[in-house]
Formats: sequence, C-alpha cells, structure tokens
Amino acid sequence: MLNELNKITDLKKLALKNKPKKLVLAAAGDEHSLDAVLAAYKMGVIEPILVGRKEEIEKMADDCKHLSNFEIFDLSDDRQIIQKAVELVVNGKADILMKGKVTTAQLLKGVLNKEYGIQYRSFLSHFALFEIPNYHKLLSITDVALNILPNLEHKVHILNNAVNFIRKIGVHKPKVAALSAIEMVNEKMPSTLDAALLSIMQRRGQIKNCLVDGPLAFDNAISLESKKQKNLGGEVAGDADILLVPNVESGNILYKSLVAFAGAKVAGIVLGAHFPIVLTSRADSEETKLNSILLAAASVNYK
Repeated sequence: MLNELNKITDLKKLALKNKPKKLVLAAAGDEHSLDAVLAAYKMGVIEPILVGRKEEIEKMADDCKHLSNFEIFDLSDDRQIIQKAVELVVNGKADILMKGKVTTAQLLKGVLNKEYGIQYRSFLSHFALFEIPNYHKLLSITDVALNILPNLEHKVHILNNAVNFIRKIGVHKPKVAALSAIEMVNEKMPSTLDAALLSIMQRRGQIKNCLVDGPLAFDNAISLESKKQKNLGGEVAGDADILLVPNVESGNILYKSLVAFAGAKVAGIVLGAHFPIVLTSRADSEETKLNSILLAAASVNYK
C-alpha cells in the first residue's frame, strides 16, 4: 500500500478495500455533515447510523429518499445524543464516530466519560492530512485543534499518535519536522528545546518508526531550497511527512492558511481512541468533511 496514497482523492480507493464501515453521526441535524455522510454512503464507503432529532435530520437532508435505509435514533437531548453515539462505537456496533451539530468539547467529554466512554487511559490528538499544490507529496500537521500548549510529554504522545496512524495509510517511516520559528536551539524559545529533545529521543530509540528533526522553521521543513541555503543536513528538512506544531494557535493558523490561500485539500480526524473520530470545524466545507470520512474509513481498513 506504500505508494497508493499520493492524493487526497486516493483515500476513496483505500476506503473501499473492504466492506463499508459503520459510521455514527452524533447530532446528525447538521446540513454539511449530513450531506458528506450521504455522499460517502453513495460511494459505498460507509453505512450511516444517525443519532439526533429525527425531524431536524429529515429537514436538513437534501436527499431524503436514502434516510429510510439508515438506522436512526430519535433523541432530543444533547447529552443523550452524545451518550448513545459514543456507546455505539465503544461497544463495537459502529466503527467511526463523527461530530455533527455539537461542540468539540461536548463530544470529547462523552468519549472520555468514565461510565460509558473509552475505558482505558488515552491521549487524544488531532491529525490533518493535506494535499497542497506546491508540495511534492501529502503532508500532515498535528495538533491543530485539541491540545492547546502541549509540553514535551504531550508532544511525544501527539507524535506517536501521528506516526502510528500515517504508517497505517502507507508511509512506512515518516519524516517528522518539529517546528519552531528558527532552526537553532534558543533557551528563550521553549519550542526549540522541545524540538531538539524530541530529535535526540528518536535517535536514542525512545521514539520509534520515524525520523525526527528539529527545531526546524516551516520553510526548512518543506523546502529543499531553504535547506540548501541554510546548509542543513539530515533527511527530514525539505521532505517532511509530518509537521509537529508547537501549539494549537500556530497549527490552527497554518491549517486555515493552507486551505484559504494555498488551495489545499484536507482531511482531519482525532486519534488516540480505538476508533477514529471525524472532528471537523463547522466552517469546514462538505468536501473536507467527506475527505475526513474517507480518511477514517481507510484507517479502519488497516488496523
């Protein structure tokens, strides 16, 4: 599968490798999310389970004729909706959880609920996969949505989540660039210290199945010309597969800049549970939501 994933559109091919996956949409009365789910269903990628207010779901669905094929749990209270959706994936009755018309905090609180959520200690992080016109391969960024100001320990978890996941979808030994504003260690910039330590940890075997270099500025990570001009060695600079951002602000700005100004196509999911979580912004397009479903389905095929 190593060379199968060169474009975001290749996710469909990977998602169709096995039988359709069951996806539960929590608070399904969200137009763009519901349209993306219907599109994925028509592709043969998923079998949707809709949880939410049935009247609202029917109102939002552009193509209501397919709703009769879906299992729908008609619930009106957000807490009940989230609990039911989470229970379905936790108990193995669904493969993928997707956020609908609820907040990220509400959904993740349900996922981590001690009574009905995942029953083991886990570290959740967001993973975004980009197809960028001016980059020579797919590029991923983590974490742009969940962990606000991760410390070194948290960054190890975020990095391991991303590495383990990207290996499932075909990148056997990913190159990880630990980003900062500069490529030199500066004690006044904590992100440079964390990046350097992550690089040392990888070389000593504490972080496995990848190559890590840092600190690297963004241009060093993605530009061979910048690497040459700054006389940087190593295999990661200019050829990164994963960008590990220092905090959620920088990651979120980079994510949205690539989409708005670089015309990037993107798919994003939450990692760390034993099932993928499709967690997109309310402002994300139907295309991004569909891409994210395809990414989640592709990953389930290669557990």
